[in-house]
Amino acid sequence: MKVNPVRKIFSEVNRAYLAGLLDGDGAIMAIIECHAGKKFGFRVRVLLKISQKDRKILDWCRKVTQLGIVSENRNQYDWRLRDQKEIAKLLEAIYPYLKVKKKQAELARKILHFEIKTFADLQKKAQLADTLALLNVRSKGRRTNFATMIQENISPND
Repeated sequence: MKVNPVRKIFSEVNRAYLAGLLDGDGAIMAIIECHAGKKFGFRVRVLLKISQKDRKILDWCRKVTQLGIVSENRNQYDWRLRDQKEIAKLLEAIYPYLKVKKKQAELARKILHFEIKTFADLQKKAQLADTLALLNVRSKGRRTNFATMIQENISPND
């Protein structure tokens, strides 16, 4: 029987606790960035963050998972994960325990595992990012339509 390495790192109680923190004080976001090294000039990335006034709990998150960084952000602290493999690992570990952000996590996992081979694939991945943004309360009034952004920045010759 193969042992799941994620379970060695996170106990069940820690995975449930991390899921609760993410549900209550966290965000799962997707962004699109111009990237000269990518075939179609863009990449779609998932970002994850949990914010708290007290840094101690975020330092604990960092220590327990060995993932992400803790930084000060104005009058609060953020535990941020930008590395796509780290985010995939964390979401895999806590997904069964999520309640509020389960749909966002599901979309983020799709984005993380969505391979881009064609321009149409990039557009589909950007549409997934748009769908994820719609589920985030703070994104509703200020979000960019990623699929349109890609189309507007592609040369008519492409």
